[in-house]
Amino acid sequence: MQSNLRYPKVNGYRLIQQVGGGGFSTVFQAVNTQDHRVAACKVVALTLKTTQAGRKAIDKEMRVHAALKHKNVLEFLSAVVVESGTESPYIPAIYMLLEFAAGGDLFDKIAPDVGVGEDVAHFYFLQLLSGLTYIHTEGVCHRDLKPENLLLNAAGTLKISDFGLCSVYKLKESGRTRMLSERCGSLPYVAPELNSDMPYAAEPIDAWGVGVILFTMVVGNTPWDEPTGRSYEFSRYVSGAFIDDAPWDRIPAPVFSLIIGLLTISPQDRMTLADALQHPWALTQSQLASQGPVALAEKLTQSLRNTGDLDLVEIDMLPRESPSPRDDDQIMLSATIGSQFTQSLMLFSQTQGGTRYTPHLTRFWASIAPPELIVAMERALQGQSVRVVRAGNGPNGEVRCRIGALDARRIPFKGWAIAEPFATADGGVRSFCVMQRDEGDPISWRRMFKAAVQSQELAPYVLRRRVRGS
Repeated sequence: MQSNLRYPKVNGYRLIQQVGGGGFSTVFQAVNTQDHRVAACKVVALTLKTTQAGRKAIDKEMRVHAALKHKNVLEFLSAVVVESGTESPYIPAIYMLLEFAAGGDLFDKIAPDVGVGEDVAHFYFLQLLSGLTYIHTEGVCHRDLKPENLLLNAAGTLKISDFGLCSVYKLKESGRTRMLSERCGSLPYVAPELNSDMPYAAEPIDAWGVGVILFTMVVGNTPWDEPTGRSYEFSRYVSGAFIDDAPWDRIPAPVFSLIIGLLTISPQDRMTLADALQHPWALTQSQLASQGPVALAEKLTQSLRNTGDLDLVEIDMLPRESPSPRDDDQIMLSATIGSQFTQSLMLFSQTQGGTRYTPHLTRFWASIAPPELIVAMERALQGQSVRVVRAGNGPNGEVRCRIGALDARRIPFKGWAIAEPFATADGGVRSFCVMQRDEGDPISWRRMFKAAVQSQELAPYVLRRRVRGS
């Protein structure tokens, strides 16, 4: 690929900053300066390795997602395709323009082994049911319900995203349904019937995923690594011996009965989404719905504060150089997506280059410069058997490391540690560090992050008290 190729504007939106990505795609913030609007742009590269089947799957994802319009489904705005093997000056890829989820992942707000609190779980469980019920009425099965695919917008509303593994199982006109056969999804969240070679019904698959998500919101962990006999926790569940096990023993009775209904082994006997909506716990009136975005953000992060995960300093209003013309997009960006909800989540931080959007909340300030900080970070992570590979330095002095490991359940997670320089008023240099997860369990990622900042290698440099004008 030619090095002078660049990203195109996508229907008037310019790609500004990478905010996520995985093995097959990259997600950018995109801004339309003329309309003062912000979107996300999912970029799927087209290369010589792109297969016809892969291209067909992406086309299906776009076609299905574009047809779904609901307040709890991330909106598909438009798409542009730059084909490979042409004389175009742009990077060959499929560019999907999507609604921007300024609140980040819902599950990045979960405190490991604690959860988000019953009232927050109730609030978002109802929104998940609402969005998924609509998706099913459109004849679509999501099949990949998991933490990374539940996002929050600037008002804190849940948005179901990523329809790459979805399937159309029902004709709306006739109501005729078909069984599915593809094996797909993430192991902690898939239903046990996918272990078989037999065709399976679509809707019970998503109902099971909802049950695992509810469990995770309430207790701060998934119930098992996979729903097979290879999992000790799942075997205990199937045998019925799990009732007195932690963390099942601390789930309130009304939520417990709902989770058990959704996690019924037999898909024929499993609680449906309609059943779940009529469950007494689901029918309880939400106290959060009328309290406003600030109260919602505070409730959402209460468990993180209680466990010390948000006990990291947030430096604001530090002096910096006057913004250059290229900062205009960043200033406009934060003015556009800033909200009471996102500001209360502390998603925006003042850095050397302007306002930095950090949706994952796994970030901190340090008293040393990036080169020294990354050395300490490497030692801290290697002490956890995390593989760390130093990447090239960025143009503004940031230092980057690639991170990868297997969690306690042997599930891989990957991401980046990025340390940016920050000049203080007395001429010193500090660091702003963001640990960005690309893939893997967000709860395992947060455990790794917390262990790193508490380690003897890193803790002496992490700023934990609020400072102003230092």
